[in-house]
Amino acid sequence: MAIEIKAPAFPESVADGEVATWHKQEGDAVSRDELLVEIETDKVVMEVVAPEDGVLESIDAPEGTTIDSGALLGTLKAGAAPKAPDKDSSSDSSATAKPEETTVAVASAGESASASASASASQAMGPAARQLVEEHQLDPAKIAGSGKGGRITKEDVVSHMREAETSAASRVPAEAASVPAEMDLPSGHSAERVEKRVPMTRMRARIAERLLEASQQTAMLTTFNEVNMAPVMALRNRYKEQFEKTHNGTRLGFMGFFVKAACEALKRFPEVNASIDGSDVVYHGYQDIGVAVSTSGGLVVPVLRDADFMSLADIEAAVSDLGKRARDNKLSIDDMTGGTFTVTNGGVFGSLLSTPILNPPQTGILGMHKIQERPMAVDGQVVIQPMMYLALSYDHRLIDGKTAVQFLVAVKDLIEDPARILLQL
Repeated sequence: MAIEIKAPAFPESVADGEVATWHKQEGDAVSRDELLVEIETDKVVMEVVAPEDGVLESIDAPEGTTIDSGALLGTLKAGAAPKAPDKDSSSDSSATAKPEETTVAVASAGESASASASASASQAMGPAARQLVEEHQLDPAKIAGSGKGGRITKEDVVSHMREAETSAASRVPAEAASVPAEMDLPSGHSAERVEKRVPMTRMRARIAERLLEASQQTAMLTTFNEVNMAPVMALRNRYKEQFEKTHNGTRLGFMGFFVKAACEALKRFPEVNASIDGSDVVYHGYQDIGVAVSTSGGLVVPVLRDADFMSLADIEAAVSDLGKRARDNKLSIDDMTGGTFTVTNGGVFGSLLSTPILNPPQTGILGMHKIQERPMAVDGQVVIQPMMYLALSYDHRLIDGKTAVQFLVAVKDLIEDPARILLQL
């Protein structure tokens, strides 16, 4: 029985998608729920799996094809995979074959076994691991899998790459000493000037479009302040081990404090939690906080729904889960849709100060930065304190400068006295 493989239904916010990678070819045997093809949209990479055991009969949408929601991707012939030839019959036929034919048969069998092993290795790895293997052109056969049944995980690939780098670094001095001077690579103006032109991915093109839209269609302005992180750091250092044990391994970070502080400040200044729709202002009676996450494909902003009702542990666990799924291309469209306000942390990359860009139709985004010890005047004395610069970018069409400054001061006060977050003061 032939089964049509169709693209999943795209939400209204996604017009179309592009067939990114076929993980099976025509004639390949597939198992139920095995990954067949990945579809890249403007926001996420969607996976299409096999509905039944069988053989991939045809591919109707090759890689690079732009498709609509529900488009035909290929056809699957349901049923068990073709069985291997019977050993006895193979033995009989090989016994009567000529010497030349026997040699050719042995060589073909070796090639077939090698191809089969390669295909097996390709199948026994997750999408994130496969993406790393393809990007860095690695040989899966050389990577030891730690997953169930020898399945190769992303961590296995990363560990393999680190070991290869360490091994290569140790060989550099010996190799450098053995290379004659006349074989040195050209340098300076005589060096080869290499250029490579590749098309933008759909996600990167969409990011570029959104950034341009934000700069052209909003009156964006940024206000800055600084916050003393000593109280939060002391609280975190005091309870982080007990917190992790109590909440099943969830680590206590700084993002939970800032999300809770932002939710409390948004309640006091509803304009920052609003959006502009044509000539109307939409005030949201809930706080859905987007948390910017960096991935290999670009920056994505999954959303914490009803963040004002979440505990610190809930927020930290959700942020960790969303970040992992973002890096593994496992986010759904629903994870990325909506959001009334965004928090982004450039400090994890070492940024001391930056101007975050709005995520339309939102009218505000809070930027966290690197914690750095600086001399501060406290009660007439110079004291070294761990300080962080905060930045609030806002749409000046809706939010006045006074409101923006007061909002950022409210966040600062809540972080510098975290008990006020609990007491809602």
